[in-house]
Amino acid sequence: MKISWIKAGLVSAALACTAAIALAATSTSSTSTAPATASAKPETASAIFAGGCFWCSESDYEKLKGVTEVVSGYIGGKSKNPSYQEVSAGGTGHYEAVEVFYDPSVVSYDTLVNYFWSHHDYLDNGGQFCDRGSQYAPAIFPQDAKQLNIAKRSLAAFQQRVKAKIATKIVPASTFYAAEDYHQNYYKTNPVRYNYYRLSCGRDSRIDALKADLKPARN
Repeated sequence: MKISWIKAGLVSAALACTAAIALAATSTSSTSTAPATASAKPETASAIFAGGCFWCSESDYEKLKGVTEVVSGYIGGKSKNPSYQEVSAGGTGHYEAVEVFYDPSVVSYDTLVNYFWSHHDYLDNGGQFCDRGSQYAPAIFPQDAKQLNIAKRSLAAFQQRVKAKIATKIVPASTFYAAEDYHQNYYKTNPVRYNYYRLSCGRDSRIDALKADLKPARN
């Protein structure tokens, strides 16, 4: 089974809701608003991670101070602009992933990678939790030599705390394609469905079990 029936049903519901919202929007008259005042934006960098369901990864990373935005999407395959249906069916070579935009003056790439270890199942290379298939496998996607070196060091250090061999891969980043609009901020726009999926999938209970089995960190 490539995708859990739980998530498949929730995706269908989200598509229906999105269509209804779009139809309602076209029937309302537009109103003019005053242009927003431009303000200086902080420096932004990005990091890309695959930790199974991107709804959950997006929710987890947006809790981290210094993260300014998280985008759900696809990476690693050969076809351009893949759809959710294509990726979730398997065979395209893409991973479900998130691109994390952050302010490097507040949070470092090293911190983002370390955070990743405690928010996915690093022992499962056949998918994540109830979502099965290579499209849900865990990976870190460095975008340059600096990120690559940090990811490798972090993996080596974390391996010292894990009894089994870590399955999470480090894969040089390729083009990241943003997922369809109805997937973005899913945990905010569909909180009941999202929480039901996350609980039913056993994500947090599995992560808690992994944490309990870690060796103490070295000073």
